[in-house]
Amino acid sequence: MAKVKIEHLTKIFGKRVKPALDLVEKHVSKTDILEQTGATVGVYDANLEVQEGEIFVIMGLSGSGKSTLIRLLNRLIEPTSGSIYLDGDDISKMNKEELLDVRRKKMSMVFQGFGLFPQRTVLENTEYGLEVQGMPKEERTKLAEQALENANLLPFKDQFPSQLSGGMQQRVGLARALANNPEILLMDEAFSALDPLIRREMQDELIELQAKQKKTIIFISHDLNEALRIGDRIAIMKDGEVVQIGTGEDILTNPANDYVRAFTENVDRSKVLTAERIMEQPVTANIDVDGPNVALKKMVTEEVGGLVAVNRSREVQGFLSGEAALKARKEGLALKDVLVDMPTIQKDMLVSDIVPIIYDAHTPLGVVNDEGRLVGIVIRGRVLEALADKELDNQETEVK
Repeated sequence: MAKVKIEHLTKIFGKRVKPALDLVEKHVSKTDILEQTGATVGVYDANLEVQEGEIFVIMGLSGSGKSTLIRLLNRLIEPTSGSIYLDGDDISKMNKEELLDVRRKKMSMVFQGFGLFPQRTVLENTEYGLEVQGMPKEERTKLAEQALENANLLPFKDQFPSQLSGGMQQRVGLARALANNPEILLMDEAFSALDPLIRREMQDELIELQAKQKKTIIFISHDLNEALRIGDRIAIMKDGEVVQIGTGEDILTNPANDYVRAFTENVDRSKVLTAERIMEQPVTANIDVDGPNVALKKMVTEEVGGLVAVNRSREVQGFLSGEAALKARKEGLALKDVLVDMPTIQKDMLVSDIVPIIYDAHTPLGVVNDEGRLVGIVIRGRVLEALADKELDNQETEVK
């Protein structure tokens, strides 16, 4: 079961909701709907699921509805229609007391503007959510100090927000949100007000935090590069509608429409595409059973100049060239005696990280799964193709 699930979620701002919905269904633009009805489409018929422990990024241009959507999740904005489920419970049907309990214990939010109280110290700001819950001073101080320690901010606990840099203020906001150990963290353009270098540092910290704590994070951004860097999956919105959901690689390689295609056209694909996406089907020789004649026969039949040598478990043992196979047959050697080393990479390695490896390699690269078994090969031509930002097809090709 998904941690968060929304079904047919819609928000129309204004009084003439029904006429506005009728126009949306006819694909009338937001501007024309506003002119004809005085109503503004915030979110229309949104459907998505967020799995436990993932960073789910919702992105789009200004006015796309992404910030409205995240505020619908904790009902800072009331939905016009639709359902919002948290662990199967419909938040949209909760009364005030139930909703307040969810906000205090299950969801925390980090805003773009930090949202710190200027008259409170860093520690007092971090304690605030726990204080609202009525937690005793000693207990909440202990939890807040631990949150600040995790954010490397404990030495600054007695300072005021005005004494901190923008990046440090945002880290305080993040520590405050995490102090009560929420199940879900909502982050609305949390890093967009920061300088580029500090913003990247905060992205790194979020990735590191997620590796340790495995929170469910819903992150709003207008920056595709940021979304690709931190997101497990991405939802792209336009005019209040969710137009595509997928991994960064899905969205780059299979854009749902011209809008998504234009949105992604300037992205460096080498920093998103993985070995699994550009790998090809390997032709192999099993060194436990195959001899030189069988290997040479495979090369002729498959029209390749070499084979990936594997054992019975499909673990890479090396690379077998045609010349090496001929030598083994002539001198009566086993295949394992004429192999050369073959570098291996994980299937989730980025193309940008593959480049220096394949540059120095004298063979293709073996692509292995988490168990170390061969699943494909990467050849130099496919890496160059990815770097050239050409469209990748799904056809299997042979080693050249």
